[in-house]
Amino acid sequence: MKILMLGTGNALVTKIYNTCFLIQDNNKNNLLVDGGGGNGVLTQIERAGLGLPDIKNIFVTHAHIDHLLGIIWIVRISAQLMNKNKFPGNLKIFSHDEVINLLYDLTKKLLLPYQFDFIGRRIHFEIINDRETRKIFDRDITFFDIHSTRTKQFGFSLKLDAKKKLTCCGDEPCNENCEEFVRNSEWLLHEAFCLYTEREKFSPYEKHHSTVKDTAELAQRLGVKNLLLYHTEDSHILNRKELYANEARNFFDGNIFVPDDLESIEL
Repeated sequence: MKILMLGTGNALVTKIYNTCFLIQDNNKNNLLVDGGGGNGVLTQIERAGLGLPDIKNIFVTHAHIDHLLGIIWIVRISAQLMNKNKFPGNLKIFSHDEVINLLYDLTKKLLLPYQFDFIGRRIHFEIINDRETRKIFDRDITFFDIHSTRTKQFGFSLKLDAKKKLTCCGDEPCNENCEEFVRNSEWLLHEAFCLYTEREKFSPYEKHHSTVKDTAELAQRLGVKNLLLYHTEDSHILNRKELYANEARNFFDGNIFVPDDLESIEL
């Protein structure tokens, strides 16, 4: 399996795309996690060498615009392709009730009638509950409420094999109620809004986010083996990998990944 980062930035970036990514198995099945804040997600999917018919499963973590609005574009264009018989099969979108209800309302108001007609027929909005496990392309994925301090948000833990798991905590610091999912993860995907040394410049704590140091300390304490940092600011794009990895290494002994947009990482 691999992760393909379509975007790695936080809500305010302009030099890169908002955080969203694909998890792809060896059979080229894709799970898209979030959609970024606009139709730029269509560009990123195209740049990745894929088309919308390659994506049959989507998970939306929460209803902030930098994660949700790209999904509206995906639904719209997928419906157009279905109408032209250019999208074989169905599309499933998973999230908690607040996101699903909002997606339904937005698509009903914003899509053309023939596009909205595919909702419930071939485009399925599926509500998931806290700690519910679903099987997506033969992988068990357990979704969990991250106990967000701002808006209802879910993360997930995906079984890579009988012993290894990948855990994604959404875009807020890991709450102690979710540490059981993170503990001993082979991979942890976690937001790192900025460097700890630049916390006064970017005010991550006021925005309910973590620094690189915070995330690295969490991963070290919970026995994570591979740490992937995303949802960052974009003032250090040219040397972000080096800066973020160097700070993380002061607090974490495992492998550190600071991917660029469209970078692929083998799991």
